[in-house]
Amino acid sequence: MLYLLTEFSDGGDVFNLFRYITFRAGAAFATALIFGFLFGRPLINLLRRKQGKGQPIRDDGPASHFSKAGTPTMGGLLILSALMVSTLLWARLDNPYVWIVLLVTLGFGLIGFADDYAKVTKQNTKGVSGRVRMALGLLIAALAAYAAARFHPEALTNQLALPLFKDALLNLGWFFVPFGMIVIVGAANAVNLTDGLDGLAIMPVMIAGGTLGVIAYVVGNFNFTEYLGVHFVPGTGELLIFSAALIGGGLGFLWYNAPPAAVFMGDTGSLALGGALGAIAVCTKHEIVLAIVGGLFVVEALSVIIQVLYFKRTGRRVFLMAPIHHHFEKKGWAEPQIVIRFWIISLILALIGLATLKVR
Repeated sequence: MLYLLTEFSDGGDVFNLFRYITFRAGAAFATALIFGFLFGRPLINLLRRKQGKGQPIRDDGPASHFSKAGTPTMGGLLILSALMVSTLLWARLDNPYVWIVLLVTLGFGLIGFADDYAKVTKQNTKGVSGRVRMALGLLIAALAAYAAARFHPEALTNQLALPLFKDALLNLGWFFVPFGMIVIVGAANAVNLTDGLDGLAIMPVMIAGGTLGVIAYVVGNFNFTEYLGVHFVPGTGELLIFSAALIGGGLGFLWYNAPPAAVFMGDTGSLALGGALGAIAVCTKHEIVLAIVGGLFVVEALSVIIQVLYFKRTGRRVFLMAPIHHHFEKKGWAEPQIVIRFWIISLILALIGLATLKVR
């Protein structure tokens, strides 16, 4: 919205700063961070009053989690509010990719909110039916993938870009939309599965979001794409502003979510942020790189899939408990130890993902 102030610029005044994506990204980060600090405590107090007993704790979970009973959930509202306000203020609102990612984030956030609300009001861990959640998620993802394909350059429409092989494109044809649906819904649910310990999900989300933001800025700049030999997707640079706002809002939330958490992100935040990561990857043609950058989320999701399939087949478990962070809890690792080590893994994977831009 504030980009419109450039109309008052003669090229040598303060309004000219608003032309630069990097300036607006920095401002978006600061806006979201300040928003989180200002409204975090009032929101937590409101959630605590409204929810009473807070988020229900799984009966079969680690014993240490019962001490968290009474902690309010839906803290994702803080992240999403900061993210939305900041992005709408600082991004160009005539950019289709910004709206695609924003609407995916909002759509999955509403699904998560409904699920959290059902859990809190019924005081059980079931929430909204898994089939309903999946159907709504697939619908939102289908619309987003179709829209992204429509706005991609003609040479990249329905194409899958392969990292490391800079000139290689795989024509998915009509399958691009189902593929994009899998990426977005898969990312949303993978982040949701990861959100099981205080601070565990939000930092890897910020790391992955920041990495994808840098990638979006690079592939949206013709000079960078020429030098690095990656595909040029004009307009995606504006997604750096969304990513910067995500990091700012995430840090504001982490201030209150750091162990011991004063509030949980809930499905409101985890589904929304995971969907956002998937949407950015689809818009920037870096779906495969998302699997690297978000490798932690992939492992968490795979641990659940492996556990379920193996148990159905043999009646035995591969892990002491799934997702895999609970396995390490059962082995005696302290919660902060698991969280920080998983953060380190996420950072390493992000650097590997960025390295794919330069490797020829």
